[in-house]
Amino acid sequence: MSKESEPEAELPDYAERVLEVTELIPRGRVMTYGDVAEWLQEGGPRQVGRVMALYGGAVPWWRVVRADGALLPGHELRALAHYREENTPLRDASRASDGHLPRLDMKRARWDGRAPTEAHT
Repeated sequence: MSKESEPEAELPDYAERVLEVTELIPRGRVMTYGDVAEWLQEGGPRQVGRVMALYGGAVPWWRVVRADGALLPGHELRALAHYREENTPLRDASRASDGHLPRLDMKRARWDGRAPTEAHT
């Protein structure tokens, strides 16, 4: 999650919008790449993933995830530390899973974009 461009370089508009949505996701909750694209009504999961790979280091990147709840390859332990600190719902890893890493509990962790008070009305 590094930003390769110079500090003065402006972000592309789409990237800026993706990062803005990422910053809205509450602690302990996640959105999928597809959720972010749907929220923006533009692009798709791959475009959101590309933005996060290039520019996501300055935002809570661990809150934008794969739909299957698997932790981001190459960043699993860093992400897991954030999830544990934020009490993000996790599912125990099966003994057959690689590295026995947990997955996100997508039913409980996924944020639908509504404010917390709206979710219960």
